[in-house]
Amino acid sequence: MVTAAARKTVQKGKLMDFTSTVIVPLLFGSLGIFALFRLLQWMRMRAYLQEAVVVITGATSGLGKECAKAFHAAGSKLVLCGRDSEKLKELVQELCAVKNHRKNTHEPHPVVFDLSDTKTVVNAAEEILKALGHVDILINNAGISFRGTIVDTGLDVDKKVMETNYFGPIALTKALLPSMIKRRQGHIVAISSVQGKISIPFRSAYAASKHATQAFFDCLRAEVEQYDIEVTVVSPGYIQTNLSLNAVTADGSRYGVMDKTTAEGQTAAEVAQVVLNAVGQKKKEVLVAGLTPCLAVYLRNLCPRLFFTLMASRAKKERKVKGS
Repeated sequence: MVTAAARKTVQKGKLMDFTSTVIVPLLFGSLGIFALFRLLQWMRMRAYLQEAVVVITGATSGLGKECAKAFHAAGSKLVLCGRDSEKLKELVQELCAVKNHRKNTHEPHPVVFDLSDTKTVVNAAEEILKALGHVDILINNAGISFRGTIVDTGLDVDKKVMETNYFGPIALTKALLPSMIKRRQGHIVAISSVQGKISIPFRSAYAASKHATQAFFDCLRAEVEQYDIEVTVVSPGYIQTNLSLNAVTADGSRYGVMDKTTAEGQTAAEVAQVVLNAVGQKKKEVLVAGLTPCLAVYLRNLCPRLFFTLMASRAKKERKVKGS
């Protein structure tokens, strides 16, 4: 007669045999497949970015500058766009001085123009195509922020923000799009914001421009799929840049304050790496934000009444702070 202890010993032995012969090999096999997948993904991304002609607007500071560093390190041929020719020259010199293992010998090409002046955008696009022949990746990064109440904000301020954040990027996109369609190849990136999905008090002009940006590039993605052109919208939360310092106020003057939320946000280098990976992996959309902003996005869609109540409470609290 087999005792209970003996039966347990046999069962334990069978379990150990099953674990050693099935579970462990399956686990290591899965890890190996995952590692191989990530390696292939990395190799594909490297091949996609290396030698690609990448146009970056707002390249002289903040996220644009860090994107320039990231794509230069990936081996891309850069076209750096901005309003300040001296800062562009300094950035070109800085990138050329960097020694990386991929030995990027391509000297970045600077193009000076003001994105808010849409009349100059077409000329800039022509200059880019004449100099490089084509554009593989366009990163619409340049932008301006806003702080102020709607009732005190002049329409000229709303127009200024929209010119820089919306009309400028779509003008450049439209100017370069025909050449991409002709080649049946290209990738267009829009650096939007979490505020392109939700609106918070005292950011009306900025949120409106980013909502418009989100809508435009969502439409563009659907329309150009037939031409094998990729469209990626990246929506960051708060980033440690000078965005709030350079924001315009209700009367058009410079805000000049580093918001606490901005100072405590992600670094521009971290977000630039997310942008690089999103482009390399041809992602359609990426939300780069902390838990609270991400929850707010879902709350706006799933429980709008609660979201509106919270935003009204936030507005009331901010008014008290400014009034004290």
